[in-house]
Amino acid sequence: MRETHELEEALHHHFKNPALLVTALTHTSYANEAKHGVRHNERLEFLGDSVLSIVVAEYLFTHKNMPEGELTRMRASLVCEAALFEFAKQISLGDYLRLGRGEERGGGRCRPSILSDAFEAVIAALYLDGGVDVAGAFVDRTLIPKMSLDLAREPENPKSALQEKLQEDGITPTYKLVETQGPPHDRTFVAQVYAGDQGLARGTGRTKKEAESQAAKTTLARLSEFFGIGADPEKAAKTKVVATVLEQFKGEKQLVFKFKKRKNYKKLRGHRQNLTRVKIESVGTAKAE
Repeated sequence: MRETHELEEALHHHFKNPALLVTALTHTSYANEAKHGVRHNERLEFLGDSVLSIVVAEYLFTHKNMPEGELTRMRASLVCEAALFEFAKQISLGDYLRLGRGEERGGGRCRPSILSDAFEAVIAALYLDGGVDVAGAFVDRTLIPKMSLDLAREPENPKSALQEKLQEDGITPTYKLVETQGPPHDRTFVAQVYAGDQGLARGTGRTKKEAESQAAKTTLARLSEFFGIGADPEKAAKTKVVATVLEQFKGEKQLVFKFKKRKNYKKLRGHRQNLTRVKIESVGTAKAE
């Protein structure tokens, strides 16, 4: 566990009351195992959630000329567990957490629910120690630069959006629960989305549905980044794609039953589509992974 003064540098704030920051970094598992009265960060998390919400809402209201529904969706995308988990990782927040032995062994320093809660608790500590200006400045440095219209316009149902995108190529995505983390009262689920037997991306969440949604969202983001979805069509048309043909084969047989009423005509026909499996080596100057 790293010293908190290093975190203060990342937060751009020296605490007048260091105990606030220590409490923000203390998980309930650590407090429960301590022999003396140790405060955990759940109350600070409660306050931090409200501080974060009002700071983000004020920024959006001031800088984004959008309808209420769009503003609400943008705020939700910025303060959701998945987003806060990413922001927490940017400042290596997991390195400073005080965890119980069980959570330490169970990978608590990397668990999205623990990191996102601690991130909100740190915002509350900044607010109590330095006021709304200090907390707001931290939010401005971390969350606001990540804000974009792409984030605001991300699909409300990532699973449906991914299925629609992949089915353009005749692919139906499937999802599997690959891991369950944490104790029964604080489960984190890890799901992976597949195209056939090819794993595309993983997602985490407090429910299986949320984990699958995050996996779909990550896949959509990777598709957008790799293939330049939304890029200039003329530029995309000129982009050089290098691929290797791996095999040519026939797809699964599709059965069609033809029937004519009153003529007693029945016929079963089968068809197998000719397919080619390729490996994308590079797109433009970007090497495929």
